[in-house]
Amino acid sequence: MSTRTGALDALVFGVDVQSGDVRGDAPSYALVIFDGETLERDVVSRRKLRRLIDSREPAIVATDNMYELASDKDELVNVLRELPAGTKLVQVTGDERPEPLSRVAKRHGVPYDKQPMAEAEAAARLAAGNVGYEVSAFTDTTEVKVARGRSTGGGGGFSEDRYTRRIHGAVKTTAREVESDLDAAGLDYEKAVTEKYGGYANAVFEVEGRPADIPVSEHRNGDTRIEIERLQRDGIEFRPLAKRRDHVLVGVDPGTTTAVAIVGLEGSVLDVYSTRTDDTAAVTEWIVERGRPVVVAADVTPMPNTVEKLRRSFDAAGWVPDSDLPVDEKQHRTREVPYDNDHERDALAAALSAYDDHEDQIDRIAAKVPPKAEVGPIVADVVAGEHSVESALAAREDDESDDEAGETSHEPRELTPEEKKIRRLEARVERLESHTEDLKDTIASKNDRIDEYERKLERARSEQRTEARKRREVTRLERENDRLQRELEDERERVEDLEGKLERLKALWKLDHSNFADVSEKREGLVPVKIVEKFTTEAIRDADERFGLASGDVIMFRDATGAGRSTAERLADIDPRLVLRRGGLSDASDEVLFEQRVPVADAEEVTVQEVDELAVAREREVDAAIEEWNDWVAERKRERNQQMVDRLISEHRASDRGES
Repeated sequence: MSTRTGALDALVFGVDVQSGDVRGDAPSYALVIFDGETLERDVVSRRKLRRLIDSREPAIVATDNMYELASDKDELVNVLRELPAGTKLVQVTGDERPEPLSRVAKRHGVPYDKQPMAEAEAAARLAAGNVGYEVSAFTDTTEVKVARGRSTGGGGGFSEDRYTRRIHGAVKTTAREVESDLDAAGLDYEKAVTEKYGGYANAVFEVEGRPADIPVSEHRNGDTRIEIERLQRDGIEFRPLAKRRDHVLVGVDPGTTTAVAIVGLEGSVLDVYSTRTDDTAAVTEWIVERGRPVVVAADVTPMPNTVEKLRRSFDAAGWVPDSDLPVDEKQHRTREVPYDNDHERDALAAALSAYDDHEDQIDRIAAKVPPKAEVGPIVADVVAGEHSVESALAAREDDESDDEAGETSHEPRELTPEEKKIRRLEARVERLESHTEDLKDTIASKNDRIDEYERKLERARSEQRTEARKRREVTRLERENDRLQRELEDERERVEDLEGKLERLKALWKLDHSNFADVSEKREGLVPVKIVEKFTTEAIRDADERFGLASGDVIMFRDATGAGRSTAERLADIDPRLVLRRGGLSDASDEVLFEQRVPVADAEEVTVQEVDELAVAREREVDAAIEEWNDWVAERKRERNQQMVDRLISEHRASDRGES
C-alpha cells in the first residue's frame, strides 16, 4: 500500500455488479467484506446487500463506479439517504472523471483481475487504504424540525381553543428542549419559528453538523413530532477520502484578487480558491495544506514575479504557455469544472494546461515506478529536480537503505572534489540518457504518425484518382446519354409526324367513303360493313359520330346481348340493310327488329374482313343472309297465322258449347 495513506481498521464493503442490470429488478452483486486482515466473499441480491449494510454499518461501501448501485442521479440520492449515519459511499477510481480500476489498483499495488469478485476486492482494499473519493449528495447542514403531532381541528372532550393552545404549547416546550440540547453539544445553528396561539406551530433548526453529530433523534409523541433531514446539495459532490499532501500541480492567477487551483498528478481538480485579502504567506499556507507542488503554472508569459516567487519557495518546476492563453481556450478547458469567478478560471486553466503538457511524461514515469513505490516523489525529482527516473529511484532506494541502517551505520565520509564531479557527471549522463530515450520515443512516435499520414495521403490520392476516373466516365456517359436523348427525340418527332400523316389519311379516307358506297362500285362483289362494339344506345351513338350510320348499311355488333326495346327501336330508325350479330338477341329487341322488318343474321354466316375500324363482306353472302331471314320471317308469319286460326277455332267451339 502507498505510504501516503494509512490503512483503516474499520469495516469496508467492496461491491461490484455480478450479473443483471442495475436498471432491472434483480441485479446481483459480488460483495467483499474487508476488516483490514480478513476477507469475506459472497454474491448477494440488492435487498440482501442493503440489509447487510444496515445491520453491520460498515465505515465504507466502496465501488469502482457509483452508478453500479443506482441507475440514475435520483436513485443515487436515495441510496445515499438510506445509508447508516456512519457509512460513506466511496468511488475508488476518482471523482467526476474516474480512471480505470486496473490503473488505480496497479498504482497502489493492489491485486486486480477483471472479474466481479476480484474488482470488488480491489475496491475494498483501495478504500481501506484511504484511496478514492467520498460521494456526497448532502451538505453538512441538518434540518431539525419540531412540529405539531396532530391536527388542531378538534379537541375531543376539550374546547377547540384549549386544545389548540395545548398543542402549540407542547411544540414550544419541545423546541426549547431541542435548542438546549444543541447548545449543550456546542453546535452552531439558526432557528426559525412560526408562532401561533399559545406557542409555536413549528420550529426549524438548521444545524451545522451531520445527523450523527446531533444529540436529538426523530420521534412522534402525541402532540409533537421531530423530523431530522440533511439538506441536499444541488448536485453530487466528491471529497477526497483522506486529506494528504500529495504531489500536485498548482495554477496561480495573481493580482488584486489572487486565485489558486490545485490539480492532482492524475489530472483531477482537487481544490480552487480566490482571495482579495490574504497575503502571500496565507496563500502559501493554503497550498501547503493541500499538497506538495511539482509544477507552478501561470496562464500568461513571461511568468509574473509573484508566481515566480511562489515557484522558488516550493522549489518546483515552472510552466508558462508559448503565448498568453486566450479566453475561449481557457473557457473550453475548464468547462467541466465549477468555479466562482474569472480569476479562479484562469488559475484552473493554467494548472490544467500544465498537466496536459506533462501528462505523457508523468505516465512514462509511472510506468517505470515499481507498483509499491510512490509515483509523486519520483515525478517531483524528475520534473522539478531534473533527474532521470532511474537516478531518482536509486536515490530513493539509497535513502531507504540509510533509514534501515539507522544508528548502526557509520557516518559517510566527505567526497573529494573529483568524486563530486564524477557524481554530477554521472547524474548528467543519466539525465541525458533518459532525455535521449524520451527523444527516441518521440521520434518513433512521430515517425509512426508520419507513416500513418503518408498512408492516409496515398489513400487520399488513390481515392482522388478513382474519383477523377469516375468523373471522366460520368462525363462521357452524360455526353452519350445526351446524344441518345437527342436521337430519341428525333425519332419521337418522326413517329409523331407519321402518326399525324396516318390520322390525316384515315380522316380523308373516311370523308371520301363516309357511306362506303364507293367500295361496292370499285370492287364488285364486296359490301362495306360498319363495326359497332356493343348493342347499346351509347355504342350506336359513338359509332354514328365517328363514321356515320346510314340507311342501307350493313352493321355488325361484336356483342349483341343485353339490348332493350329502346335500343332496338333506335337501330330500326337507321333502317340498316342487314344486322350481323355475335351473341343472342333479347326477346324484346328481337321482337322490335322483326316488327320493323330489319333483317338479322348470325355473324358466323357472313365472312367479314376487318382492317382497323374498316370492314367488308361478300355481296352474295349478305344477300343470302337477307334471303334466309326473309324465309324465316315468312315461316314465322305462317306459324303465327296458324296459331291465330287455331285460337279462333278453339274460342268458337268453346262459345258453341256454352250456348248449348
